[in-house]
Amino acid sequence: MVEINYIVRVVGKDLDGTRTVSESIQGLKGISHRTGQIIANKFNKENNVPITKKLGELTPEEVKKLEDIVANPSKHGLPTWALNRRRDYDTGEDKHLTMNDLDFQLRNDFQRLAEIKSYRGLRHTWGLPVRGQKTKSTHRGKGGTVGVSKKDSKK
Repeated sequence: MVEINYIVRVVGKDLDGTRTVSESIQGLKGISHRTGQIIANKFNKENNVPITKKLGELTPEEVKKLEDIVANPSKHGLPTWALNRRRDYDTGEDKHLTMNDLDFQLRNDFQRLAEIKSYRGLRHTWGLPVRGQKTKSTHRGKGGTVGVSKKDSKK
């Protein structure tokens, strides 16, 4: 019987070792179900690992290879449409960001939009919907409650 690691650390996050590779790497921020399937298929082709193998059954060397594919997907031949940062604003290259790098880059994008006083940047700053949604009845949970207080029932 194969020994299973129930928790496997990949790209700085503990993932469930009892699930398949494609299912478990979806726990990383920035990897959706489609991207997870593409990365898992590329990993299986490069390393001759069955697609049904659990993440906890991989050897440490195989986990390092999986981390390399997740960190540098364009180097391993993943299609550019599967990347989440195509034509980066600063560098112009295609990247795929995960975890804290993705959060940091989004924060920088919103900050840049707010600094140039664009409509999108101001809406993000104010906490209002950015893409044209109505605000009469929705998006009310972003601040404190304001309302009319009832009179005392004793009076």
